[in-house]
Amino acid sequence: RPGTGGRVPGRLTLFQRLAVLGTLGVLGAAGFAVLTWLVTAGGAPVRTDGRVLHWFLRTAAAHPGFGTTAHYLCKLGNIQVAVPVLLAAVAGTAWAARTAGLPRWWLPPAAAAVAMILVPVVVTLVKDAVHRPPPGLTVPDPSGYGYFPSGHTATSSVAFGAAALLLLPWARGRAARLVLAAGTPLLLLAVGFALVWCDYHWPTDVLASWCLTVVLLSGVAAAQVLAARAAAAPDRGSESPGDG
Repeated sequence: RPGTGGRVPGRLTLFQRLAVLGTLGVLGAAGFAVLTWLVTAGGAPVRTDGRVLHWFLRTAAAHPGFGTTAHYLCKLGNIQVAVPVLLAAVAGTAWAARTAGLPRWWLPPAAAAVAMILVPVVVTLVKDAVHRPPPGLTVPDPSGYGYFPSGHTATSSVAFGAAALLLLPWARGRAARLVLAAGTPLLLLAVGFALVWCDYHWPTDVLASWCLTVVLLSGVAAAQVLAARAAAAPDRGSESPGDG
């Protein structure tokens, strides 16, 4: 929890934690770059993408009852839904950490806000550069709208994922922590699944946005590690040289 001091045997050091998060970020960036290249170059991987898409569509046609639920899941990627959730988490945790007098209380909320700001920037730039056709088609959208990567997937994943990261240190009780730690990834997987199910995106559009999410949330997690380290650091000024 925020402000908890003392080292726990077996825990990773600060450097090790940052190294793990840095590695995750690099892997996410590499996955995003490879998928972008594959989609741009075409070939066998894109044909496989089409076969996966057609399997989703055949399955959706065979199970129409899931359609309504899938469409509601897709709406979680709307900016009007996802961003307010993150803003509430940013404001709430910033207020709680500042009230508790924690050092660097502003760092995790600021990192989460920056991650959310980067989503439309990166997604728009890549969409305009790749200009991928709509799902199942080979001709780009005449309006100029690109489908790679999925903006709804990136928006929901970064917003809900960052909100969960911010709230997790403040959660009280095992059930609350379990909902945040396990329920959030399952929800984000369901949103991406629904976007393909409803024929809004190619599977690789969603997969690329998940890779981008790994990059951005690794930064948020690193900010939390640094803030927690500052909160756990002993107050050197509280001890005099003669204290035993």
